[in-house]
Amino acid sequence: MRTGSDQGGQEQEPPSFMPSRHRHPEAAPNAPAKSARHSRRKQEPPSFSPSSRSVNQPTRANTTRTARRTSGSSRTTPRPAVPTAPRTNDWSTSGNQGNRRLRTSAALTRKHPLRRFIAILLLVILLALFVLAGCGWFWINAKLTREKMLTDTPGSGATTWLLLGSDQRDGSPGAGQDTSITGFRTDTILVLTKPRHGAASLISVPRDSLVKQDGNYMKINAVAYTSGYTALTSKIEDITGHKIDHVALIRFGGLSKVVDAMGGINLCYDADVNDPKSGMVWSKGCHQADGGMALAFTRMRYSDPKGDFGRAERQRQAISAIASKALQPSVLLNPVAANKVLSAGLDALVVDERTNPIDLVRMVLAFRSASGGKGITGSLYWTNPNYYPNRWVGSTVLLDQARNTDLFNQLIQGSHAPGTVGGI
Repeated sequence: MRTGSDQGGQEQEPPSFMPSRHRHPEAAPNAPAKSARHSRRKQEPPSFSPSSRSVNQPTRANTTRTARRTSGSSRTTPRPAVPTAPRTNDWSTSGNQGNRRLRTSAALTRKHPLRRFIAILLLVILLALFVLAGCGWFWINAKLTREKMLTDTPGSGATTWLLLGSDQRDGSPGAGQDTSITGFRTDTILVLTKPRHGAASLISVPRDSLVKQDGNYMKINAVAYTSGYTALTSKIEDITGHKIDHVALIRFGGLSKVVDAMGGINLCYDADVNDPKSGMVWSKGCHQADGGMALAFTRMRYSDPKGDFGRAERQRQAISAIASKALQPSVLLNPVAANKVLSAGLDALVVDERTNPIDLVRMVLAFRSASGGKGITGSLYWTNPNYYPNRWVGSTVLLDQARNTDLFNQLIQGSHAPGTVGGI
């Protein structure tokens, strides 16, 4: 409805029920301020209007939209804000990558439970082996029989073992039944050397080697009986010129039990033998020997053309065969067989006051290395194998001291070439 010119010539605002398509005239510069709602309606077009995409439009997070009531009145409601992507920097990127790796690892664990089970099982087995090894170390250490055998000689650059075989007059076959001989004899004397670098060596000392003890001449195999094992160790150090680090004595009577516990060993001898003194009955060639035959094999010398030197060769062969058999999987990985061999070996063994189970393992490994193709074997050098110092001592082996000193200097340094050495 329009008013007349007599009312000031001003056009009145249409009522609120008028359609919104009617344009509203612009307010005069001096017109009074309208309410916030009406001013917003005039300044902002509806959200569906094409003009809402104007360059000067506020950000979408702050825009409003007009909602109409059924009565025709309108109200404004805030438009929900659009979430914006978070800013990223180096730290957030690395964090996202770390989280991604964790999620990937968790997914793999869920996809492959068998892998996780195997990993846990291997860890349990490894821990069990450590526990068993520790228990075994204490068990072996407790069963070792020790005697004072070492001297105070300064050590050298290598590790040296003195290996002794004693008959102990224990009544076993071939032990020596001559009642005129009392006590015991160390009829097997071997020097095992493992240098820091180079080949390991196993050198025999002839049992009849001539030495002088307390001003008297005697054979070296009687020194331990007359003066003790420490005196014998000292004599070996005089011959080699170097310290003996460990001593291991094997009782011949226990040797047969060790061989039987491992099911026999393979031995070779290129001659037929029927020797009543040692009990060795042998046909030419190689045979699987049980404990009794292995014992006779290491003791026989009267039927050997080489005498004591031939016996030393067979002793090295037998001990090498025992060491190799003990490290085979059929024995080493068989708990029953390993326990029998270990128990029999410990019963037949006497060691020095400083030897522990680890030293025994190193000794076996060094023995195996020396007996292999890259090792050094043989005997001491000598100048006369049938030397008579007097009628009480009888026939002895006169050693070549200068050559033996030079030999062991090379063995200790690891500079000697593999092969056979000595007066063989």
